[in-house]
Amino acid sequence: MISLRLPPELERKLDSFAKSEGKSRTEIVKDSILEYINNRGIKKTPFELGLDLFGKHNSDITDLAQNRKSYLHKAIGMKNEKRSSH
Repeated sequence: MISLRLPPELERKLDSFAKSEGKSRTEIVKDSILEYINNRGIKKTPFELGLDLFGKHNSDITDLAQNRKSYLHKAIGMKNEKRSSH
């Protein structure tokens, strides 16, 4: 068991939030500590941080990683053609 001293303003916010959630102050504090530990205790890799973004926008080009240079040259060539046609 631990005791905790809070500034009056924070205690009022805690009381208000607990009331709106229909929970006790203890439940809110426990949940908050668990969330803090879960979010701070595990360091995510760059891959894990971007996992929800990978594949989000699909170009329908299945060999883009292997043939990126040829696609890039083609795109630059088309851009230069547009410039020279003006």
